[in-house]
Amino acid sequence: MTAAQLLLAIAALYGAAGVALMAAGTHAAGATATTAGQMLLFHAAALIAGTAARKAGLLRDGAARLALAAMALGVGLFAADLALRATAGARLFPMAAPLGGGLTIAGWLGLAGAALAARR
Repeated sequence: MTAAQLLLAIAALYGAAGVALMAAGTHAAGATATTAGQMLLFHAAALIAGTAARKAGLLRDGAARLALAAMALGVGLFAADLALRATAGARLFPMAAPLGGGLTIAGWLGLAGAALAARR
């Protein structure tokens, strides 16, 4: 499996989980679950677009891989912590949401750098 295939699979799973969490938030689990779902759904599209841009040569390859991995990990941590809070009243681990948010922001900044450093 290539890095692109892995990121696309993660994005698809994030999309599915995002829709499910948004439904759960609307019907039972509340606004925190909805927020987790929105983060997953929005970033699923960003991961797909970033992967496509990297494959098209519009981003510096190594920097884009790192940025997309940071984004995928960050969003996963952030959303998992929020979803667990909404559904079980527990946390993934202390500071999981802030760590995930920081990684997500770093991923976005890394994508900007990868775009600026592209060789095309």
